[in-house]
Amino acid sequence: MTATPTTLQALRNPRLLTTEVLAGAVTTLALIPEVISFSVIAGVDPKVSLIASVVLAVSMSILGGRPAMITAAAGAVALVVAPLVHEHGVEYLLPTVIVAGIIQILFGVTGLARIMRFIPRSVMIGFVNSLGILIFTAQLQHVLDVPTMVYPLFALTLVIVLVLPRLTKAVPAPLVAIVLVTGIAMVAHFTVPNVGDQGEIAGGLPGLTQLQVPLDLETLKLIGPTALSVAFVGLMETLLTAKLVDDITDTKSAKGRESWALGAANILAGFWGGIAGCAMIGQTVVNVKLGRARTRVSTFIAGVLLLVLVTVLSDLMAQIPMAALAAVMMVVALSTVDFHSIRLSTLKRMPLSETSVMVVTVAVVVVTHNLAIGVAAGALLAMVLFARRVSRVTTVQRIAEPDGVTYSVRGPLFFGSSNDLVEQFSYAEDPPTVSVDFSAAQIWDASTVAVLDSVQTKYADHDIEVRFTGLDEHSSQFHGRLTGTLN
Repeated sequence: MTATPTTLQALRNPRLLTTEVLAGAVTTLALIPEVISFSVIAGVDPKVSLIASVVLAVSMSILGGRPAMITAAAGAVALVVAPLVHEHGVEYLLPTVIVAGIIQILFGVTGLARIMRFIPRSVMIGFVNSLGILIFTAQLQHVLDVPTMVYPLFALTLVIVLVLPRLTKAVPAPLVAIVLVTGIAMVAHFTVPNVGDQGEIAGGLPGLTQLQVPLDLETLKLIGPTALSVAFVGLMETLLTAKLVDDITDTKSAKGRESWALGAANILAGFWGGIAGCAMIGQTVVNVKLGRARTRVSTFIAGVLLLVLVTVLSDLMAQIPMAALAAVMMVVALSTVDFHSIRLSTLKRMPLSETSVMVVTVAVVVVTHNLAIGVAAGALLAMVLFARRVSRVTTVQRIAEPDGVTYSVRGPLFFGSSNDLVEQFSYAEDPPTVSVDFSAAQIWDASTVAVLDSVQTKYADHDIEVRFTGLDEHSSQFHGRLTGTLN
């Protein structure tokens, strides 16, 4: 892995510290409109989501296992909790967040986060491409059917974001663009949609959220399905984002730590804010790619600056034109898409199964606007195609010998490949002694043991003795433990 600066090194090095602080600043500005819009989806006060985002960003900066990844009140979680809030009331949100946080902590401490290594590359590419599409399309509302003055501000932002990095990288181009465009809009008194139009953001700090419903069995039955969904959707998006940042930065993250830290941070955000969250993928890309952040300093600064903006500078923050933020996020969206994966030359070389998994992942995400559902659909299709492909590599060869018949079995034996195994033997034609050689095969599951028991039974019906030979140690122990107990 490439060496990356530590938090202590960033604090001691003025140049690194400046990079981290500026990256955190531009990430904060990219956070605000999305957090506010997600609060509307969830059915909670925008200030609740903003304060929860402060708690999430700061706590994950300290506890998390993936430096430079920003966590806040996210759209995926908002979509999950919205039906519960609208149907039963916002008072059930806190216990839901607490239970979801506990599940995430258990997921992390038990090591279940390691299952992320089973997510295929084609699903990851679909995840990245669909993320870019969602980010881009989400900005269209800010540039279509809007006042005419939006377009010059939008164009100016694009020019600064794309051209300034070629001249200097001392200051993040998105930050320069947002500050400059906001200043122009304020000085010229342009009437254009701004952050303040997205929802009320002024006001002081809220107190601790009070538990307004009893945490009893009836409440747990009511919130249980939603809490499970919040836990797993949050974990999936967070761990996938962590893997994406690992790839961008050529560094390694602690997935188990990230999982339990997310649970702890969500419990804290529930008590001081009221809503759960997870990794913010688009804003993380802003932080890591555009801001070039690599340490916890950037995300800590993002959380602190968000707190300052909400409590002290809310009037100024409300003046930021949405056109400027939309332009920045569109650039992020285009830089997120893996265009190499959709080139004609690449698609011609890739197996059809791999391309199908990527397309299904993208299609499901775009239709449902839910990254977690798309990734689950892609992973499920990949597993089915994998099982189908592996089942075809298992072969059985019949070898006639002077003292009997030997069947040579090659390949992995599991439910997908062994179900047809029982049909590969000539029970009525074979001599009294039959040997089945498994030297080039492995027994993977109980389905195979049950099939082999059926093979023995069929040969016994013809008064033929069959011997299984060549089993490796694991297969022999597995077969010996289960044979005769399944049928």
